[in-house]
Amino acid sequence: MGDWFKFLLSHKVHLCSQGYRIQTVPVTDMSRFYLFFLMLIIALISPQPVRGKGCVCELHNSESAFPENKLSNVEIIAKECIRNISSEKRTEGDRLVLGLQHRIQHLNENVSMLEKEDDGNLYAAVSLRIIQLELAEIQDLLDKLSRSTSNNQQLSAATAVQLQDMNETMMDLEDFDHTLVMEKQRENQRIKRDLKLCTDELNATSPPPTLSPGNCGLGQMVNVSGPKTYSLTVYGTSYSFGAWGKDANPAPGDENKYWLVVLSASNVFGHFVRQYNSMSTILLGIGPTDAYISSSNPTTNTIQGPNMVLYGNALYYNCYNTYSVCRFNLTTRTVSNVALPSDTGFNSKFPFGHLGTTYGYTDMDFATDEFGVYVIYTTTSNFGNIVISKVETSTPPVLGQTWSTSLHKKTVTNTFMVCGVLYATRYIDKDIEEIFYSFDTKTNTERYDWRIHIRKMQANIKYLNYDPRDHLLYVYSDAYILTHEIIFE
Repeated sequence: MGDWFKFLLSHKVHLCSQGYRIQTVPVTDMSRFYLFFLMLIIALISPQPVRGKGCVCELHNSESAFPENKLSNVEIIAKECIRNISSEKRTEGDRLVLGLQHRIQHLNENVSMLEKEDDGNLYAAVSLRIIQLELAEIQDLLDKLSRSTSNNQQLSAATAVQLQDMNETMMDLEDFDHTLVMEKQRENQRIKRDLKLCTDELNATSPPPTLSPGNCGLGQMVNVSGPKTYSLTVYGTSYSFGAWGKDANPAPGDENKYWLVVLSASNVFGHFVRQYNSMSTILLGIGPTDAYISSSNPTTNTIQGPNMVLYGNALYYNCYNTYSVCRFNLTTRTVSNVALPSDTGFNSKFPFGHLGTTYGYTDMDFATDEFGVYVIYTTTSNFGNIVISKVETSTPPVLGQTWSTSLHKKTVTNTFMVCGVLYATRYIDKDIEEIFYSFDTKTNTERYDWRIHIRKMQANIKYLNYDPRDHLLYVYSDAYILTHEIIFE
């Protein structure tokens, strides 16, 4: 400071920097020195140029102005999209379809009642008028569904264009992000997403609590992890249809046994059950014990289709060429059965599948959970929709309580039961299977809004069942055996 002070006292100062023009000031004493710097400071901080014995500030911005109108337009379009694509509009089609199904079912019941009536045409005209009104209501629902579908298609096309425009606009606006805020934000989002995936994997591998069958204190299903097990069977890739798992209600000493059935005749029929003492022996194919049900040629007791379960040392499956449930006792090597309703689909009338393919002879599915054994099937009287029946595990087996659903079976790839709730899956692509539907047998409530994904190692899941003892899903997928763990809330 001392050198600068001497310099300013003995010389005239001329300062000029970046558009500021400062008048030459003679400096002879201390008071004039302070006055000079006071004027300089006022010139620098004053919003108006100081003329005369002061400084003139001219600022020029070389950058183009930020287009606020573009950003405002994007915000307006985004709000409009949110308003147009409401949750009510997204579910309107599902509600109309469900209402239409119930209307058709009610109409079918009324027509059947009219056909059975024998009242000398006393009430025939009234009944026909009622049916006419119901047909008009069904036509009205069909018209609404058609309009809703058309509106949704138009809305989808318009929204796609708007989203493309918004995306291009935001990319243009990103040129003004000189501090790279957006780039860093995207990087942070990627890191957060990767961290969440890692956290989910860590949580998914934690061992769940073990509950004995019949006691169901589980929370809501929130995720499916895995696969925890993934291996070819000892048969290699020759047999793509089959089933495997553990006895859901084993005898003492058999808790760690595993069973395996492959459909060795045309991927349709099986005639024996193979058992292993542990997971390692089934993966290596060591020391199996075989229990034969029938000869290799199909007979009345032959296993038909890949869907079956083992419960209480008995195998439950679809009997060959019939609409009956077979029960094979592995101890006594005897078979007993119970018939399902006479209009039950069998022999690939109502199989599982998706748009790309169907899974042959999967008309009947069997499931175990904390409450026992179920058979999942379809009847023509329920319009091809899924029916659930509890199977009482006696000898012979007996059908218990039955529930009808609105879920069409041919739109489903697999089903399983957990705590009295039926879950259904559908094919998304070769890598993902989605749990999308549930039916609660305690409350008779249905949900179509599940979005739980199962990561696949092979394209097609031919068999899927839940074991209530270890909370694992046992999967047979294109000759591979896998397990996935269910994560509860």
